[in-house]
Amino acid sequence: MDVFDFRKLPGPGVDEKIELLAHAVIGAAIEVHRILGPGLPETVYKRAVSRELSLRQIPHQCEFPIPIIYKGEDVGLGKIDILVAGKLVIELKAVDALCAVHRAQVVTYLQVRNERLGILINFNVAMLRDGIKRVLNPNFKP
Repeated sequence: MDVFDFRKLPGPGVDEKIELLAHAVIGAAIEVHRILGPGLPETVYKRAVSRELSLRQIPHQCEFPIPIIYKGEDVGLGKIDILVAGKLVIELKAVDALCAVHRAQVVTYLQVRNERLGILINFNVAMLRDGIKRVLNPNFKP
């Protein structure tokens, strides 16, 4: 299965509740894109998605801090754009095209938290469905 295509079927080990959350988040993102369209800064989309998630009563945290540990020492702090229900990693972009490093960023966050599924969303597209990518943690341990 291509871990970079949201339209594929759920991967092994993806909890049904997480899949339902993922679909709810996608619905919220589509609503934001329908109203705002492409071409705005990422921070605008992040705030708008957060607002839409709140309106839909979907629990989430923006810029969720991730301590980065290197050889046993805390070397810095990463931030997940939106963490939904403490489980689903959402990374938002407003770029010309998603690339491998964007996917790798989501994989890193998934691995640090040992979560199974993340969603990478690029708002700088004509049709949002073309900017949504599902990312699975290849090293997930239930």
